[in-house]
Amino acid sequence: MARVPVFYSFHFDNDVMRVQQIRQMGMIDGDEPVSPNDWETVKRGGAAAVERWIDDNMKYKRCVVVLIGSQTHVRPWVQHEIRKAWSDNRGLLGIHIHNLNCPRHGTCAKGTNPFDQFVFRDSNGNVMRPPVYDPPAIGTYNHIRDNLAGWVDDAVARRR
Repeated sequence: MARVPVFYSFHFDNDVMRVQQIRQMGMIDGDEPVSPNDWETVKRGGAAAVERWIDDNMKYKRCVVVLIGSQTHVRPWVQHEIRKAWSDNRGLLGIHIHNLNCPRHGTCAKGTNPFDQFVFRDSNGNVMRPPVYDPPAIGTYNHIRDNLAGWVDDAVARRR
């Protein structure tokens, strides 16, 4: 399996510690994490600055991985990233991360599938559904680590 460059989409405030675990697996080429201070600076620039940051960081990525925590589905920038990924014909998939242990907060409630808010169509107008994976409660980290590269490869292949 190739190391496909990906963009991670997630709710920063709630899930950054869980997301860091996935990034540090080294299974795929993920985007570099933004520090809390840098993210606050970007947000202070307003909607145009956030959009520019997303565009710049998603530019050369072949897949967008939405890491689904308890509030991910209501985050406007996650919704924007999902729409952009689909319109740019990037691979798109979701992974529930509620069972990954956050050092500060432990596990969290399972979040709503953010893809349920959208209708995705292929180039022929057929309705498609990006895959969403829900790793088991026991061995969550290992399950994600063992399957992440394959899930990304599959998502990219679906968009070809």
